[in-house]
Amino acid sequence: MKENVISFSRVDTLKFFRTLNKRVNSYFKDNNIKRTGNWRLWLKTIVMFTLFLAPYFLILTLDLPTWAQLLLTVVMGVGMAGVGMNVMHDGNHGSYSNKEWVNRLMGSSIYILAGNVYNWQVQHNVLHHTYTNIHGHDEDLEAGRILRFSEHVEWKKHHRFQHFYSVLLYGFLTINWAITTDWQQMKRFMGRKLSYGKLPRPIVNWSKLVISKLVYISIWIIIPIVVLDFSFWKVFLGFFIMHYTAGLILSLVFQLAHVVEGAEMPLPEENGTIKNTWAIHQLKTTVNFSPRSFIVNYFTGGLNHQVEHHIFPHISHVHYGKIAKIVKETALEFNLPYNEYKTTRKALAAHFRHLKLMGQKPALSV
Repeated sequence: MKENVISFSRVDTLKFFRTLNKRVNSYFKDNNIKRTGNWRLWLKTIVMFTLFLAPYFLILTLDLPTWAQLLLTVVMGVGMAGVGMNVMHDGNHGSYSNKEWVNRLMGSSIYILAGNVYNWQVQHNVLHHTYTNIHGHDEDLEAGRILRFSEHVEWKKHHRFQHFYSVLLYGFLTINWAITTDWQQMKRFMGRKLSYGKLPRPIVNWSKLVISKLVYISIWIIIPIVVLDFSFWKVFLGFFIMHYTAGLILSLVFQLAHVVEGAEMPLPEENGTIKNTWAIHQLKTTVNFSPRSFIVNYFTGGLNHQVEHHIFPHISHVHYGKIAKIVKETALEFNLPYNEYKTTRKALAAHFRHLKLMGQKPALSV
């Protein structure tokens, strides 16, 4: 990633964010509602953890046929993604509860998802939420040379087929967390002295990473094989299916919010300035999908309301459906874009059309 400093315009002649923030604050004040989670989020937490862990204990304790065990690993993958989007995500944004220790506890659920709190907070809270869709600064857009999400990425011949093979690679997201990504990111982020809050001591941070990985491998690999005498191939196949299912879900949810037709991917000016204010930049680079679907909203932890989430990341997702009307009306009132696809199907189509476009060989500039 580039090291030059990016800054956003501070000139908001429209006074968009000031107006929007005032209206959203009034909504919570007038209805006497906290901006953090409520009983619905606690109930959902139980649902998602049950979906994730109950199949694991069933596999370990019951004599099930192989096909049933593998089917349960798919359910575990769905639950794993559900915990990540509904519990871990709000916790690490500090929006799960008004009690900091509760946020830390729920945010720490990323450790049983194969991730790391420090790495996730830097990549997501700091880099992605600050520099959304800015090539070279938003690491969520980085896909090596395999995929080309932005026109600012160098084109390779194999990109012509990325709208076909991309979905096959999306499932490796959390497996990469478990094996390689966390080590690489921690080295990179610590070297750049990046942090979400106080910069942790290197020895403490690296120790947490090593210990959490050892515990993770013990829970999901060593105990089933060594202690409970499960077949080596069954454990690794089930582990792969669980991760692949979760990775596919999590990857697609992100892509539908930022890597679709309608989401801008601007570059800063030569002096490092983005022409829009931060809030207007979020409107232009972010897209909602299936905003009226209860099932999609419930399962994705409100991440189908990415516009609301990006402008108000410290508000719990259980409120996005209500404040979405305020955000949309205010954006349109100021003649600003409010990007959304009415259904998940349309958003998926827009994503793969974008991939196909980015896979075409760029025309030579004259």
